[in-house]
Amino acid sequence: MKLWGGRFTKGTDKVVEDFHSSISFDRRLYRQDIRGSIAHARMLGKQGIISTAEAGAIVAGLEAILADIEAGKIEFDIGAEDIHMNVEKLLIERIGDTGRKLHTARSRNDQVALDIRMYLKEEINETIALLAKLQETLLDLAELHTQTVMPGYTHLQRAQPVTLGHHLMAYFQMFRRDIERLQDCYKRTDVMPLGSGALAGTTFPLDRESVAGELGFAEVSQNSLDAVSDRDFAIEFAAAASLIMMHLSRFCEEIVLWSSAEFRFIELDDAYATGSSIMPQKKNPDVAELIRGKTGRVYGDLMALLTVMKSLPLAYNKDMQEDKEALFDAVDTVKGCLLAFTPMVKTMRVNKETMARATLGGFVNATEVADYLAQKGVPFRKAHEVVGKLVLECIEKGKTLEELNIDEYQRVSPVIGDDIYDAINIDKCIAARNITGGPAPGAVADSIKQGRKWLSEIKGG
Repeated sequence: MKLWGGRFTKGTDKVVEDFHSSISFDRRLYRQDIRGSIAHARMLGKQGIISTAEAGAIVAGLEAILADIEAGKIEFDIGAEDIHMNVEKLLIERIGDTGRKLHTARSRNDQVALDIRMYLKEEINETIALLAKLQETLLDLAELHTQTVMPGYTHLQRAQPVTLGHHLMAYFQMFRRDIERLQDCYKRTDVMPLGSGALAGTTFPLDRESVAGELGFAEVSQNSLDAVSDRDFAIEFAAAASLIMMHLSRFCEEIVLWSSAEFRFIELDDAYATGSSIMPQKKNPDVAELIRGKTGRVYGDLMALLTVMKSLPLAYNKDMQEDKEALFDAVDTVKGCLLAFTPMVKTMRVNKETMARATLGGFVNATEVADYLAQKGVPFRKAHEVVGKLVLECIEKGKTLEELNIDEYQRVSPVIGDDIYDAINIDKCIAARNITGGPAPGAVADSIKQGRKWLSEIKGG
């Protein structure tokens, strides 16, 4: 008989039992479930709700079950529905009726909310650690490439010269925001719901604060209805995960482009590329492409969670069982992508000469000519028009701005002198942009230094 079956006169239909069961996916919560139950049992004994001997027997029984699960000795029962009922069923089988006292002053509603929060707190910390490792890699690479010149792009058209170090530090800032979002999400996950019961708390004299302390929660929930029906924290994580995936996907798109024959800015290590079953010459950036593709499934996880919760009345509804697969998938996908992405970037070979050559086409120093004219008193909008005419002349003559002679410059604007060639030198163009957040080697070095300091602080070192 089901542990809740007293009111029923016949068993659950087999189809419904399979449909209803969540043990196939919520089994991963076994450790959190048992830890929460141990803390709950200890509190029940301390408060005199059950005897200390009974509490001790329950704790010992749960610890033995945990050891057996981790040793692979337990086969979960689909008929017991979920991880919570499976553990309780095993406990009763092992220690008898004393095991039936574990669920005193508790509902599966606050129990599952507790388990998910405990699980997600751990996963948030693991995800932050993986992001921090990626950021260390980006800082190391950026430090090597503060003077590796490359075109910066807008609309995927060559725009202005930057350095690879500057480009990499843009992603460092994206992942910094991702970590900060996860840290913020952690605060709202770090609230203990146990003691809320099914929806209206309990008449037993619980010590919720002691349980929260034992389980490492910062605070206890302040409303029992909200505590059992809230999944904001899971949705917030999925939103943060979606942004992480968006940033990874953008970076992957650039890696796909940069590794193509058309760009040849980088070459991926053989360990992070694959070949073709028919074309022997191919070296495909499949890892980058797959991460880019997996972004869509994390977006889907977020939408699934939002949709499940969008019309639910208070308090708990069975719809909320659908929260776990989406949350677990978002966690697994983000972590898996970070584990593959970081070494892929760390081992890629940078073709500095190809990057530098790319700055010689596309008139990436045209803005410097406009700035040069503005510094000589020409209104910027007029300077912009002058440079547009110079670029048009270059296109018609098949020249670069560096290849125009001084007479060609002065026919368009007599203000231009021989110092124009110094002004449009690519290295000097970059070095001149030595402001906070700019691409000059010194500015990038400062950004790297600040990044290392911030990263050290969040790692507690």
